[in-house]
Amino acid sequence: AGALTTTYTASQGLLLMIPNMYKMAGEFLPAVIHVSARTVASHALSIFGDHSDVYACRQTGFAMLCSTNPQEAMDFAAAAHLSAIEGSLPFLHFFDGFRTSHEVQKIEAWDYADLDELLDRRALGEFRRRSLNPEHPVQRGSAQNSDIFFQAREASNLRYDGIVDVFEGVLRRINAKIGSDYGLFNYYGAPDADKLIIAMGSVCDTIEETLDALNAAGEKVGLLKVRLYRPFSIRHLLAAIPSTTQKITVLDRTKEPGSPGEPLFLDVVTALRDSAFESVPVYAGRYGLASKDTTPAQIAAVVRNMQTDAPKKRFTIGINDDVTFLSLEVTDIGDTTPFGTRSCKFWGMGADGTVGANKNSIKIIGDNTPLYAQGYFSYDSKKSGGVTVSHLRFGDHRIKSSYLVSKADFVACHHASYLDKYDIVEDVVPGGVFLLNCAWGPEELNRRLPARIKRHIAKNHIRMYTIDATGIAAEVGLKRHVNTILQSAFFRLAEIIPVEMAVQLMKDAATESYGKKGDKVVAINHAGIERGVDGVQAVTVSAEWATAVDAASLPIVTSARPELAKFVDEIMRPVNAQRGDSLPVSAFIGLENGTLPMGSAAFERRGIALETPQWLPENCIQCNFCAYICPHAAIRPAALSDDDLAKAPAQTLSKPMAGMPGHHYVIAVSTLDCTGCGSCVNICPGLKGKNSLRMEPMESQLPAQEVFDYARALPVKTEVLERFKLSTVKGTQFRTP
Repeated sequence: AGALTTTYTASQGLLLMIPNMYKMAGEFLPAVIHVSARTVASHALSIFGDHSDVYACRQTGFAMLCSTNPQEAMDFAAAAHLSAIEGSLPFLHFFDGFRTSHEVQKIEAWDYADLDELLDRRALGEFRRRSLNPEHPVQRGSAQNSDIFFQAREASNLRYDGIVDVFEGVLRRINAKIGSDYGLFNYYGAPDADKLIIAMGSVCDTIEETLDALNAAGEKVGLLKVRLYRPFSIRHLLAAIPSTTQKITVLDRTKEPGSPGEPLFLDVVTALRDSAFESVPVYAGRYGLASKDTTPAQIAAVVRNMQTDAPKKRFTIGINDDVTFLSLEVTDIGDTTPFGTRSCKFWGMGADGTVGANKNSIKIIGDNTPLYAQGYFSYDSKKSGGVTVSHLRFGDHRIKSSYLVSKADFVACHHASYLDKYDIVEDVVPGGVFLLNCAWGPEELNRRLPARIKRHIAKNHIRMYTIDATGIAAEVGLKRHVNTILQSAFFRLAEIIPVEMAVQLMKDAATESYGKKGDKVVAINHAGIERGVDGVQAVTVSAEWATAVDAASLPIVTSARPELAKFVDEIMRPVNAQRGDSLPVSAFIGLENGTLPMGSAAFERRGIALETPQWLPENCIQCNFCAYICPHAAIRPAALSDDDLAKAPAQTLSKPMAGMPGHHYVIAVSTLDCTGCGSCVNICPGLKGKNSLRMEPMESQLPAQEVFDYARALPVKTEVLERFKLSTVKGTQFRTP
């Protein structure tokens, strides 16, 4: 119809468009599809990023354009639309899913007036004249036989040959407009490089940062960034490679099983044939599948591989392949971020406001200071209630670090329960700051803090602070919303901008956000911001912390089923502790088709609730509604005999079981599985309106866990199942969930 169109997609959604993409390209329709490139599900679903989806589209006839970072995503979006119209071919503009699409960066924004100046209106008019219109009808989408289909298909060659020049012309005009230096291929590094890495996507920024450090130390390494991937212009590639190049490595963010090499590698090898670089060895590397973090140390390993006498011709980075031995050995190369860059890391929980507060902090600093700001937020797949880690950087120079923060000047832990589960303080650099949200006084902090954390803090002279954000929130009327309190504490301790300036900007943002809800709501948020600054308490680090001894660990008890025990101990527990990156390939032999044993969730025990239910037997009518409504089966009824009750933990509460003489009724709560939603309390009818469940602080309810584990281990009694039928709510809840 002559309409200019665009759409946005990724992964399986993109693959479902492939039949239409063939038609759009075949009919020369200048649409643009923007893709946050993400993993295509294979042995398992992954919501994260790599290039497997866009590579699956390279045969459709779409021109394909790759952006490296948020700034380029904006600039190349403009280039894609302008080139599609001028060259009358559809474009697929892609950038790394999550790593780029979800990164918060300070960028230069395009103005529609500037786009209007660059638009080829003659080409736009020609496209609209070709539209299907009953005033000048044509047939489009015919069927052709073998006698002419091939010839008609080859007739499109001129169009694809021409789109390279069209795109280069558009880039030339964009460069003149915004002062950039974009090309079909961009070179970065030593002018006389003898080693060259060829890649595309967000890894290019990491490679640039790494090469800055390596070349400053005397190396001669370069990077060739692929911009226009389809059509793949051989002449532009060859012109961009330094004549001094002696070895080349091509990095691909995908895996094509059974192929002699991944797509970009095969394109480069083909392009170098019959050229001055034909005899230059080319090595193939795979990296970053499903958003696997790609660090400067891994890029340094790629360079070292080219320096060895017997380099690996095909390899992987970022994993430990102890099965086919393709992985490169990685060693730490230190901090490669530019001098003056401040790195921060925040451990929060999905839906607790940590991510939103950190995005707000980036905007405050980025919009009100000359500093560059970057934010990236890594999630597990549980979303609400799952762990979130916010990675923030601030500095005087453009931030190219498209990888997670592992050397942080400031680390905040917003949930004290994380201390026993994750390596929280290990990322704090010597002399850095660690902030813990907890209600513990000095004595309780000394008792509760794990020994490994004490040792790291003491030996690295880390400055530790605490804040009772939960208590402050309750006092000022913010209920459970601790995010602004912790945000203001961050500004007080991180010293990135003056704290007075930060407080005023936070208050202005709160006024704008909550002004419509009334002055009282605004005042409550302002009070929380002020208390966050004042509520920070410095911790005196005892000299004894440096030699703190770990408490004896409890034996891991999993299951009588060997396959489940092996999976829980060797895979699930490291993954839940955020140490999955350390697992070798051999750990997944037998699981490579995606099959997993059942029943592992019972051993996770996250302990994330702030409050959990306490059972009040005197008010209970034994209806089992609380167990029925619980989404996680964390509250269960049990029928105990006299002998069972005599052997039960001392803290077990019970009452005579209605209709079952000689039996005792118990409501058991798994404190460590509960998420604190309160559904059980809300549904409880209670005795004469008096509720039999009351939410209490989780730590006060930890003894109840032993009761739950004991009760669940008891065999279900046949007489109970016969007495309470499966057709009733009460009867269902005595069965195994």
